[in-house]
Amino acid sequence: MSSTGMPRRSPRWAELALALGGFGIGTGEFVIMGLMERVAHDFAIDVPDVGYAISSYALGVVVGAPIISALAARVPRKGLLITLMLLFAIGNFASIMAPGFWSFVALRFIAGLPHGAYFGVAALVAAAAVPVQERGRAIGRVMSGLSVAILLGAPLATWAGNLMGWQVAFAGVGVIALMTMVMVHFWVLRQPIDHQASPKREMTALIKPRVLSTLAIACMGCGGVFAVFSYVVPTLTAQAGMPQSLGPIVLAVFGVGTIIGNLLGGRLTDWNLLKAIPLMLGWCILVQSGFFFAANALWSGLLFVALVGTCIGVAPAMQTRLMDVAEDAQTMAASLNHAAFNMANALGAWLAGLTVKAGFEWSSTGWVGAGLALLGMLIFFASQAAERRVKLPDHRDDRAGCHDVS
Repeated sequence: MSSTGMPRRSPRWAELALALGGFGIGTGEFVIMGLMERVAHDFAIDVPDVGYAISSYALGVVVGAPIISALAARVPRKGLLITLMLLFAIGNFASIMAPGFWSFVALRFIAGLPHGAYFGVAALVAAAAVPVQERGRAIGRVMSGLSVAILLGAPLATWAGNLMGWQVAFAGVGVIALMTMVMVHFWVLRQPIDHQASPKREMTALIKPRVLSTLAIACMGCGGVFAVFSYVVPTLTAQAGMPQSLGPIVLAVFGVGTIIGNLLGGRLTDWNLLKAIPLMLGWCILVQSGFFFAANALWSGLLFVALVGTCIGVAPAMQTRLMDVAEDAQTMAASLNHAAFNMANALGAWLAGLTVKAGFEWSSTGWVGAGLALLGMLIFFASQAAERRVKLPDHRDDRAGCHDVS
């Protein structure tokens, strides 16, 4: 126990602090989707134009992950986590005070900058605090903050934002970021600094074939989830006759699935990483294609919404795999996983939208998701075959715990 009475030496408390940051980030990312009409009304724009703010945030994630990871190569990870949460808090509080829509869009970009780096560093810190054989579960518990945001954070913030103004939602997200800073300060232990770290060394992740193939697998595997998730409410409304008012229930069901998927995915990862990845991608193919048939009835549709949510369990596996193949570029590779996650969001939603616009049934998004997961599986097997041909060593860590800057 510390002088404050807080149990600083338990990895579970550190994971709770890190998961709270993920909860805030997830709430901030997804809440705007439920506040589009309020934002559009206040800025006197068309509702579809609010999509620019969503895209701007995602772009901030993709840009921020590699840049912050490179520039902060030798920054202690505990201090970096606190700084990233401060930047996230500033981005959200500043969004409230935006004088016009385009300044709001720019501020959402700033709010997105720390997203990928935070999750990447948080995963490394959590993995370093537990034995190597428990890394997947530790990462899954940290990532569960994002799942709880889908289940509770975004719906509650949407309710509050629609009741009292969208500014309240972003203010709440900013407060969560400040709370995370305090909890990280007290509950996350310092870890050894890698004095050999440098921006140049971190940037080498961008040219490592195994890192790039892992990111491609992550993009395809998670892209399938978002192909279904992005259109799940209109799908059940159109095909299962679901009342529009049940939309929040659907999102909550999906959130429950993601929590289960994160926890089970972490366990599978610790069991056997290289078997877990194709198993989970196969599960994605099965349940996402099954959604095509299940979406014609409400109860079967809701069941498969939860099952599609479990497919997010591929994320801890991909995060752990990146740690194993990144060698000395740990922070960059871990952060890029969340850039890939946001690219998956954009890719899945775009391809599913094209399918619906082409005249196919709404539930055809399930086939899009299954196709992306299949492509991810093919990339995985191709990369494994390439590794066997050149007999690349497997840098299973050890390193995940050794190079942690905190």
